[in-house]
Amino acid sequence: MSNAKEDRKDEVAELALRRGFLWQSFEIYGGAAGFYDYGPLGALLKRGVEAEWRRFYCIGEGFYEIEATTIAPRDIFEASGHLKSFADMAVACKSCKTFFRVDEGINIGKRCPECGGELVDAGEFNLMFQTKIGVPKGERDESAQKKSEGYLRPETAQGIFINFPRLLRFNRDKLPLGIIQIGKAYRNEISPRKSLIRLREFTMAEAEIFVDPREKDRHPKFDTVKDRAMRLVPGEGEETEMSVEAAVKSGIITNEYLGYHVAKVGEFLERIGIPKDKLRFRQHRKDEMAHYARDCWDAEFLSERYGWMEIVGVADRGDYDLSVHASFSNTDMSVHAQSDTEQEKLIPHVIEPSFGIDRIIYALLESSLYKEQVGKEKRKVLRFKKEIAPIKAAVFPLLNRDELKEKAKEVFQKLREESIFVEYDASGSIGRRYRRQDEIGTPYCITIDYDTLEDDTVTVRERDTMEQVRVPIAEVKDVLLL
Repeated sequence: MSNAKEDRKDEVAELALRRGFLWQSFEIYGGAAGFYDYGPLGALLKRGVEAEWRRFYCIGEGFYEIEATTIAPRDIFEASGHLKSFADMAVACKSCKTFFRVDEGINIGKRCPECGGELVDAGEFNLMFQTKIGVPKGERDESAQKKSEGYLRPETAQGIFINFPRLLRFNRDKLPLGIIQIGKAYRNEISPRKSLIRLREFTMAEAEIFVDPREKDRHPKFDTVKDRAMRLVPGEGEETEMSVEAAVKSGIITNEYLGYHVAKVGEFLERIGIPKDKLRFRQHRKDEMAHYARDCWDAEFLSERYGWMEIVGVADRGDYDLSVHASFSNTDMSVHAQSDTEQEKLIPHVIEPSFGIDRIIYALLESSLYKEQVGKEKRKVLRFKKEIAPIKAAVFPLLNRDELKEKAKEVFQKLREESIFVEYDASGSIGRRYRRQDEIGTPYCITIDYDTLEDDTVTVRERDTMEQVRVPIAEVKDVLLL
């Protein structure tokens, strides 16, 4: 079994490296653990996922997007609890002095994975990256040092919470209010491993939904998701499958707002191509719940290499964040809400779906990679959904003849002018070009031949079925966008 896992890992990593999806950062200097660069195809794939995510939440849910800074002063993270609570337990090897994060695979009872030495407790390790903001004025005392202390953000959420008073005014003092943000976050991981699964610099896509706490059990669109069947693993319980409505009614999921957004996370992941049979939602146990969370569910993907791995978290953060920032900054974070008899002031609660974009990219690469026998050849194909595929179509001249190349470039240019990202390829045999595009996930190949010169039709080949149809050039755009 381990050999099969290793083979799968090697296949995904080899293809990602060779075809320009992912590269080790700083490779010519020996690399650095926990950092990856996205190559040309990887960057296009990532942008496609982010664009779908924006469509899902901005257009589908009506949320607005902001962009906050990635560095913040010490006070922000002291208030949020990250300086005190954002830490992992570490162990160290007595022989080679290497530090490791304590998890299911590494603990004091295990041996060092590097040299086999004895592992000993190394205490807690704060995951925040520290920096300085400006130069402290006056005497360099402890107070001045603290004022210049800054941190790279470990999540995008705090920028939204700090801006809540302005966001509330922007929304004309109404709840619910949904705000999204996509951007970089940073965690100084003790021992980053597992490709894109544990990084020191990564991309998060988070939504913060501010709700009246009295309304958490009544989501206005709950009926649209209530029948959705989900694989659920309650905190200390066994895996089960049930509808979202049943999970909320039984108290497994604590309220309709949380249940709605758990269901929407599942819907989004399936929409971009994560297989439903490789998804489940696992509730955090009490001993692993974040300091800010009242309840939290992880969307987990079943990796052939790494087993179940978290790719999205959905948390009920209660009023924790707004309350602590109100207290530390002496700023009113309350909302005037109408009750049955009078207006009252309350602190909104927050429901937060938090997507790890890099982990989702890995899940897409692994779950989309298929191998199949075609005649005497083995074909590798990435079966990306066309909405997120890096290249939407490739245009080929059937033969390397000037008249065919000229017509192919004309078709290529017309599609580019329609804002469709297509590639022109005249290198090698037509069969080799098909295989090349299959391997990078291109949904369609468009071939220009001598009939094209006579009747302005082209052959369109579909990636997964390899079926070919003859289409007028004027209708190619519609085929690609269907």
